[in-house]
Amino acid sequence: MPINITMPALSPTMEEGNLSKWLVKEGDKVSPGDVIAEIETDKATMEVEAVDEGTVAKLVVPAGTEGVKVNALIAVLAAEGEDAGAAAKSGGDAAPAKAEAKQDKAPISPPVGEMSTKSTEGGAVPPSSQRETPPSGLPAISPTRGEISQSPEGRTFASPLARRIAKEAGVDVSAVTGTGPHGRVVKADVDAAIAGGGAQAAPAAKAPAGVPAAAPATPVKAMSDDQVLKLFEQGSYDLVPHDNMRKTIARRLVEAKTTIPHFYLTLDCELDALLALRTQINAAAPVKKTDKGDAPAYKLSVNDMVIKAMAMALKAVPDANASWTESAMVKHKHADVGVAVSIPGGLITPIIRHADEKTLSTISNEMKDLASRARSRKLKPEEYQGGTTAVSNLGMFGIKDFAAVINPPHATILAVGAGEERAVVKNGEIRIATVMSVTLSTDHRAVDGALGAELLVAFKRLIENPMGMLV
Repeated sequence: MPINITMPALSPTMEEGNLSKWLVKEGDKVSPGDVIAEIETDKATMEVEAVDEGTVAKLVVPAGTEGVKVNALIAVLAAEGEDAGAAAKSGGDAAPAKAEAKQDKAPISPPVGEMSTKSTEGGAVPPSSQRETPPSGLPAISPTRGEISQSPEGRTFASPLARRIAKEAGVDVSAVTGTGPHGRVVKADVDAAIAGGGAQAAPAAKAPAGVPAAAPATPVKAMSDDQVLKLFEQGSYDLVPHDNMRKTIARRLVEAKTTIPHFYLTLDCELDALLALRTQINAAAPVKKTDKGDAPAYKLSVNDMVIKAMAMALKAVPDANASWTESAMVKHKHADVGVAVSIPGGLITPIIRHADEKTLSTISNEMKDLASRARSRKLKPEEYQGGTTAVSNLGMFGIKDFAAVINPPHATILAVGAGEERAVVKNGEIRIATVMSVTLSTDHRAVDGALGAELLVAFKRLIENPMGMLV
């Protein structure tokens, strides 16, 4: 009986990935725990292990294939004693790498790092998004939201995001053909309807006599690829296709800026005391032996101390250590600080967990390790997903101040500028101090102005009195 190997979901939000490399070939025997492939997600390249024993009968999806959907068939194993040729013929066909529409949520998947394998007798297991038609007279159940439609002529089922986008664009959601589970209308269906110019909303009811009718909203449409390219002279540019990381960054930035009401607060922090303490701590670092010779056990950066101060400020102002959901406020018990790291082709935010409880030397060494593995795209999903806030530091580029975009599900992000010498007034006298400007972006639904100001003041207090981070 052949064993079908399908594309695993390596994170809760993964919908597709690139099969970058096979580490086995047809005819090889594999056992549970053997690394058989490398899968590239939007943020990292991960090794994937087999969970069944058998012989590789067929590699359905070639190495280097992009956009392979989660749960799509990628290989077939022949079970113990089974003819590999027969297993390859009966093991099913690959699902297309690119589908016309995506579901709003990724299908349920096996644990991270494991291949999903299912035994079948008659071919591939149908993908979870395949529609099922209930017997006549029975209600159709939407597994995504638990909604029930009593008849085809009844309510049109659509995800909340799809309904909102349709409403804003003046699209009649009931006229859109759904491609989600059981015909549910998802975001991609509405986007397709908008792009095609069809499925416009039904005309509104006439206003009473003497009452002027409201003018219909005109949806703003982005320029198409062809429209953009027509603005430039032929041969004056090269086209570089977007990889998964850039697509994900673009999608999440649009989501963040269009769905989160950003509110900004800026403060100046004096750094002289912090810089002096950092020098003392680094000078006192013990020496350890390494392959490259003797080296200090740690070397603190200003950013390490910013991470610690942000975490301790969140613990001091616990109401700001929160995430917004439509039904409830999520109050976090720990301060997990994400740190924006620039990598080739994009950005990733590895997380220092329980940063408020860790020493500065631990934060420094952990951050160096995470940043190094981030640049080689070797982070595990649990190392960059989640978190309760984030820090983005552009001071090393000489940027004085800027406003960062909130990274959902966070409600805050701190943008850190360069420390520079400025003239400050103290007790009526002008003197020189090293000053750093920081801007806190908040999700105003979860952290309003006064609460955000309280958090930023707590951060400034720690930066300007850094001994408080050592006790």
